Amino acid sequence: MSKPVPLSKLDEKEFIVPANSACQGCAGSIVARIVSKVIGEDMVRQEVACCGPAFGNITQPVFYGEVFEGAGAMMTGFARAFNRLGRDDIRVTGIIGDGGTTDIGFQGLSASAERNEDMLWVCYDNEAYMNTGGQRSSATTKFAATTTTPVGEFSRGKKERKKPLPILVGVHRVPYMATASVAYPEDFIGKLQYAKPVKGFRFIQVSAPCPTGWNYDPRYSVKVAKEMVLSGLWPLYEVVEGALRITYKPKELKPVKDVLRSQGRFRHITDEEVDEIQGEVDEFWGRLQEKDGGPLF
Repeated sequence: MSKPVPLSKLDEKEFIVPANSACQGCAGSIVARIVSKVIGEDMVRQEVACCGPAFGNITQPVFYGEVFEGAGAMMTGFARAFNRLGRDDIRVTGIIGDGGTTDIGFQGLSASAERNEDMLWVCYDNEAYMNTGGQRSSATTKFAATTTTPVGEFSRGKKERKKPLPILVGVHRVPYMATASVAYPEDFIGKLQYAKPVKGFRFIQVSAPCPTGWNYDPRYSVKVAKEMVLSGLWPLYEVVEGALRITYKPKELKPVKDVLRSQGRFRHITDEEVDEIQGEVDEFWGRLQEKDGGPLF
């Protein structure tokens, strides 16, 4: 099981270049910075079409990009190549958005997980295809307004619930799976450090709010991320060899309405719709608590 690691324990060396074209308040860049510092010099970073090119000025020795749906296949190839070379020190790591993870890249992710390929897949989840205009993805929260789920006479935003990808990865029986948040870096760092030496498929999905697509003041990215955790919209947990553990337990979940209504993408939401999301959050949190300390399935 992972343990939180203080920020002061991180190496001071920076791998992400300060001057980049990320949007103000981009939480994805926080994810990339932390991942690069924890994995260090021996990281081979994988990327697909996503916001990554904007904040991906990372100076690790090797970098490769590939087609949108190809992350799983590309990382598999590199992982097997390094294994043939006897380079057990190399960490093949993907820093990939939710579109390239939960949607277009899911086939390759699932196949890699099923084969237990030796890779670390980190998904920075900003809940839409933000680099191409903010279209909905399967990671988008229900009722959110996006450019492809606008609010109008015949639409109340996205119709479907957010895909429970961490659970889907967990039932592949991979060695390690976790959720994390930019608002809880100690928890995130601890999970990365635990996952780094593990052999086989490792997956961490990180809440990375997007001020551009979510429509809030860029100063509040970490605040929004923290409120998502405290409300149960983004619970923090991990699955190690099939056993689930909640890694942060708020004493009492805050109502989801406040964090939803702090984002412009939910400006239209009604009390009934808030109640619907609240019910889904309460149900899932209850199931997590039942599973806490025991097997996921």
